[in-house]
Formats: sequence, structure tokens, C-alpha cells
Amino acid sequence: MDREQELQFLGFFGIFKESFKIISSWRKIFGQITLALVIPLSALSLAHIVISDLLFSNVTNDIGNRLVGNTQGSTDVNSSKVATFLLFEAAYFISLLILSLLATAAVVYTIACIYTAKEITFKKVMSAVPRVWKRLAVTFLWSFAVAFVYNVVAGVILFLWARFLGGTGVGLILIVILAVAYLIGIVYITIVWDLASVVSVLEEVYGIKSMMKSRALIKGKMGVAVAFLILLSICIAGIEFVFEAFVVNDEFLSLGIRIVVGILCCLLLFMLVLFGLVVQTVIYFVCKSYHHESIDRPSLTAHLEAYLGNYVHLNPAKDVQLSEPPV
Repeated sequence: MDREQELQFLGFFGIFKESFKIISSWRKIFGQITLALVIPLSALSLAHIVISDLLFSNVTNDIGNRLVGNTQGSTDVNSSKVATFLLFEAAYFISLLILSLLATAAVVYTIACIYTAKEITFKKVMSAVPRVWKRLAVTFLWSFAVAFVYNVVAGVILFLWARFLGGTGVGLILIVILAVAYLIGIVYITIVWDLASVVSVLEEVYGIKSMMKSRALIKGKMGVAVAFLILLSICIAGIEFVFEAFVVNDEFLSLGIRIVVGILCCLLLFMLVLFGLVVQTVIYFVCKSYHHESIDRPSLTAHLEAYLGNYVHLNPAKDVQLSEPPV
């Protein structure tokens, strides 16, 4: 059985094993990517929790009170503090997005080079990342637009529910059904976006076309993708919960213990982030094999060279071909 046929039958544990094998076999290059992009991304996420708690906890509490209609004790909210809080959140979101897209570009490009037995160095990865990042940014904007429209529609439905059915027995049943449907939709959009990010790097399409391609590819492997998304989301949420509970809010632990817990949380978080990026790339190759799409290794090699400025015209009828990743 050749490499492409092997990938076709990989399930949850097979993808887990394949992803771990890639990282462990190429520790040096992934270590460099982690130091340059993944650790800053993870540290930024945890730092956001600390800074928000130190500087803006009172502002967020007051904003929350106003949103629920409780104005007592919140009428003296300083508008400049609110403005600072909003600017801080915007800066955090933009920084997180940039680092996330850069890390995604670096990991996907690296794995593609590994599978095509193409010589790969950290310098080459970082040279290709800016060009890859532009395609990912377009895909993100389309994904964000889809998610925005989805949430607007959900908001309108919630308003209509509250206006006409809120508080009734039928209304309570309906809101549970709607909540489940909403969560399913969010998970689906997230999975399509994750796979579309890989498509944007490894194929000629990006933006809305990469999302359409992603929707077609994920059919048949949706269960595996959902399982990984839920598992990684729970683990990341658990790390952030422990960090906030024992590092940020716990006043009884000594400073030394809180520092140790904080470092451990950061270590676990960046390992999970790296593993998640590798998994979503492996899922792409598994989906390609599952759908029996022809994968031409020379075409992928030429495509990767184009990111370094060595452009070779690709035949649009061709896709990418896998080989056994060298160890």
C-alpha cells in the first residue's frame, strides 16, 4: 500500500500518531518555528488574561452591568477607560491574528516541504511566510465575513425569540434547539476555516474559493475534524482556566509557585498550539487521499518554490502528491 493509500484510512489515532511523528522527526525546524512564532502567540494569549485583570476588571464589570440593565454603581464609568479598554482589545485581537496567521503559514509550508522531500531550513520558511501570509489573510477575511453574517442572523433570531416566545414552555424548548444548532454551525465554520487555511497555502485558490474547496474536502472526515477541534479547545480552555485561577486570581499561593504554574501553562499551551497546526495540515492530506484526488509531488514542489520567488507555472488540473516524510 503506497503512502497516499495509507493516509486515506487514517482515523483519529492515526492522525494523532502521524502528527506526533512529524514533530518528533523534525524537532529542530519546529523548535525554531515555535521559538519565533508559537511561543509569542501563546504568551500573548496568557498575557492578555493578566493585563485585562490588572487594568480593566472594573471596566468589564461595569460594562457587563450595563448590558444586563443594572445601572446601579455603574453610572460613573470613565469613558476614557472604556475607550482604552476597547483599544487594548482591538490591539490584542490584531496582534493575535497576525501571529496566528504567521504561525499557520510557517507550519503548513514546512510540512509540505517535508512531504515533498524538499530541502527545508528556518531561513527558507521565514522567507516564504510573508507571501503565504497574504493569501491566509484574504481567506481569514472571507471566513470572518461568513462568521459575522452567521452571528447577525443568529442575533436576529434570538431577538425574535425573545420578542414573541421568551419565557413560554415552547420558547424554552426552542431556545435549546437553536443553541445546539448555533454551536454546530460555529464548529462547522471553524473547521472549514482551518482546512481552508491549509488549502490557501498548498493550492492555487484562496479566499472564498478555498472555503468552497475546504467544504468539499472535509466531507467524510468531519467526525475526525470535530473530535480534534473539541479536544484541543477543551485542553486550551483548561490551561487558560488554570492560569487565571492559580496565577492571576489566587492570592494565597506564593509568588514562586504562581510563576512556576504560569511557565507550565505557557509550555503546555504552545505545545498544544503547535500540535493543532500540524494536525490541521495532516487532516488536509488525509482528506485529499480520502477523496482520491490526484496529488502530484512536482506540482507541489513548484508551488512551494513560487513562495521563494522561483515561480514555476502550475497546471491547474494538477494537485499535490505525497511521499513518505523523510526522517
